[in-house]
Amino acid sequence: MRDLSAARCLALVSASTALRALPPATRYVLRGGSDVRAAAESALGFGIPATACRATVEGDRAALWLGPDEWLLIAPPPPPTGFGAALAEALERLPHSLVDVSHRQSALAVSGPQAMSLLAAGCPLDLDASAFPVGMCTRTMLAKAEIVLWRTDAQVFRVEVWRSFVAYVSQFLGEAARGII
Repeated sequence: MRDLSAARCLALVSASTALRALPPATRYVLRGGSDVRAAAESALGFGIPATACRATVEGDRAALWLGPDEWLLIAPPPPPTGFGAALAEALERLPHSLVDVSHRQSALAVSGPQAMSLLAAGCPLDLDASAFPVGMCTRTMLAKAEIVLWRTDAQVFRVEVWRSFVAYVSQFLGEAARGII
């Protein structure tokens, strides 16, 4: 039987385009209106995007706009002191949803001069920098897996994917690399 583990698949991508697993992270999905966004910004001490498909970064923490009332909040593990507690306290009197999804997702980085072409092999979006600039993020598909795609630098993309799909996504990108690179 073929080894389909993520580690094996990550090795399939050439040196010109790196595919690597990112370290574990704390992740929350926050849902609510503009009052929830404002309260969360105050509690976290950094901006949460109000602009569609954009991310904000403050040090090692980030907030990604996923919908008109939905954000993915990312921080290193363990979360900074009071990250979850400060959010819960700031939001307790507001109608909202705050769910820890740290266990559900993993992240991959796709980087290098062929990163855009590699992702385009399975993603229907126009990933050219003019259409998908640095700081843009969105929920989309990569082959048959739902992902959150975030361009963090000119040649670097962060792929947030459900843990159960990491091996599939890694293998898909490895196979795509063989035809592109």
